[in-house]
Amino acid sequence: MPTREGMAENKYIKPFAGRVLRSELWRFNRRSVPRGVALGMLAAVFPVAQTIVAAVLALPVRANVPVAVLTTFITNPLTTPFLLAAAYKVGQWILRVDRFTYGRPINAVANSDHVETWMEWLTGNAGIIAMNTGVGLVVIAIISAAVGYLVASFGWRWWIARKWRSRIRKRIADS
Repeated sequence: MPTREGMAENKYIKPFAGRVLRSELWRFNRRSVPRGVALGMLAAVFPVAQTIVAAVLALPVRANVPVAVLTTFITNPLTTPFLLAAAYKVGQWILRVDRFTYGRPINAVANSDHVETWMEWLTGNAGIIAMNTGVGLVVIAIISAAVGYLVASFGWRWWIARKWRSRIRKRIADS
């Protein structure tokens, strides 16, 4: 993992170093870690540049940048096929386009060749698959970000409570 000093000297980060390298974005606390997890889960469904998107989104909401970036790695070559399959099923369940689209019902209304071709693609199998998957990815991203935030928040509180209990037990044992 690169250090803050090393990143401050990076020629690509140097113009933004004042904003990116603020200490509150790199500290682990009860507010920044759950935000980082949520943003990482949200950015994990982006098809490209997930880590960059997570890091950029972490800046305005003061989320922990390393946590946001590391959380994006939940999507990897092993998990992506399952994510896409689940996204298609979720989108299919939400939109229910497959049931209502048979043949070319929208194309019969369109007069222009350009609009007709576009509508045919949109109502064809490729368009339906893309639409279902896209809607499913958005829904999965929002739900997983919310669940990730809650799990990280409760996990943080549990961890801190456990540390406090062990300190109290240690003080009682020492007295």
